[in-house]
Amino acid sequence: MKNRQFLSVRLITLISLVASGVIIVLASSCGACGREKASIESDSLKGLKDFYMGYFPVGVAVAPNSLDGDQAELIRKHFNSLTAENAMKPGPIHPEENRYFWEHADLIVDFAQVYGMKVRGHTLCWHNQTGAWMFQDSQGNQVTRETALARLQDHIKQVVTRYKGKIYAWDVLNEAVTDDQDPAKIFRESLWYNICGEEYISKAFQWAHEADPGAVLFYNDYNTENPVKREKIYNLLKKLIEEGVPVHGVGLQGHWNISNPPAQEIRESIDKFSSLGLEIQITELDVSIYASRNDTINMGFTPEREQKQMDFYRTAFDMFREKKDFITGVTFWNISDRHSWLDRRERKCYPLLFDEDLKPKKAYWEVVRFW
Repeated sequence: MKNRQFLSVRLITLISLVASGVIIVLASSCGACGREKASIESDSLKGLKDFYMGYFPVGVAVAPNSLDGDQAELIRKHFNSLTAENAMKPGPIHPEENRYFWEHADLIVDFAQVYGMKVRGHTLCWHNQTGAWMFQDSQGNQVTRETALARLQDHIKQVVTRYKGKIYAWDVLNEAVTDDQDPAKIFRESLWYNICGEEYISKAFQWAHEADPGAVLFYNDYNTENPVKREKIYNLLKKLIEEGVPVHGVGLQGHWNISNPPAQEIRESIDKFSSLGLEIQITELDVSIYASRNDTINMGFTPEREQKQMDFYRTAFDMFREKKDFITGVTFWNISDRHSWLDRRERKCYPLLFDEDLKPKKAYWEVVRFW
């Protein structure tokens, strides 16, 4: 009887100890879950700009109609720099020789001022989205070099002066270098180049600097990772610097996709341009889920394409953080997958960090969890 009682007591004790151990393990496990949950909740309260405080401003391209409602709320939470997607381009802001349209650009600048955001001006001189009047006389004939330069000077002076002290950086010149893979062909055969020659490039920077000596002035282009085009842009900027032209930075547009460009090519561009003492900004970032227009197999935001986008964004931002001594800003081109300039009728490109409901995508978490 005593033995049975002893065994019963031992059994009860053993069961209690095991139960206690399970409780301890469960409690410990639940504690870990709680910490994980708290971490996720804490992260969800932060915006992109908060994660990158101490690295560089994180910006977004906006239109006036995105400064209201749920999009405005997302902008305020996640970004501390704004770029006008179209409102400050030459055509929209200066549609006729003696008429400027300031309303949309003013709305964007005012929004930024209210919420303590920086503003990048985009763009003072471009071959595209520029009024035809800039290159024609009253009879529709092509103007002289002197007339074209005088009009460009007046345009730059008026626009930059209006926003002096409110816009900290300008894309002074956009896409002036040709994509032609012949190293001997440097400049895009635009009306600016055909009428004015190479001179309009240095003049644009000079006039922008005179209008606002405190603004940081950028040359902005796409395909800057292409070795041939990169070399052309590098030589152009080197020449401008040697001539004392006030160019301070280069904008790498960053219209990339899940397959291109290779990370090493991006790195080489950052290294090469920064070797000139120039600031580097990623000015128009998006990552399409399609490698090209011919990429039509298994279309849609498939798990495979999603994973490739996550990998690309993670690799790119790892590099941006590594190069923080040279990179002074990263700007996304559009707010979310609800709208992207890349979208076409036959397909959406899903290139951004927020989905159509403005919720963070998996790629977002790849960008912000880096500690």
